[in-house]
Amino acid sequence: MSKHVLSVLVENKPGVLARIAGLFSRRAFNIHSLAVGPTEHPEISRITVVVDVEGLPLEQVTKQLNKLVHVLKIVELDRERSVQRELLLVKVRVDARQRAEILQIVELFRAHVVDVATDSLVIEAVGAPEKLDALLAALAPHDVREIVQSGNVAIGRGARSITERALDRVSA
Repeated sequence: MSKHVLSVLVENKPGVLARIAGLFSRRAFNIHSLAVGPTEHPEISRITVVVDVEGLPLEQVTKQLNKLVHVLKIVELDRERSVQRELLLVKVRVDARQRAEILQIVELFRAHVVDVATDSLVIEAVGAPEKLDALLAALAPHDVREIVQSGNVAIGRGARSITERALDRVSA
């Protein structure tokens, strides 16, 4: 299966996320990650969903998503024409001798230590999913205690905005 990143603009109304997730669920597509947040217009939210699908069923799902009342626009974002990032927080148990080695790993990945305790560090990293996977692999030999990872967020490259025309639909 291949992963596809969809940017779905929706009206900021209760229940919209449940309807969209339900549509993927009914089609037995695995949602790999899901991130929802407001856009530059308070009446519009953006749902970034990464799904594992094959080519043809994805087309069926996007057509069905477009039929939902509160869905304004759907765009598939490919890696070459978009910027995609995730946020990762990792809690690592450390002692005095490991601390320097872990700090070197943090620096190598341009991550940040956001909390320091006598026996642990919390590391924050932002980047493409592949970068975060590599960071986790580098930290694996150490005592990783907890991982929290956001869903993928993505935006198209260039000056063009997908919310411009979607706003017209909300106003109408």
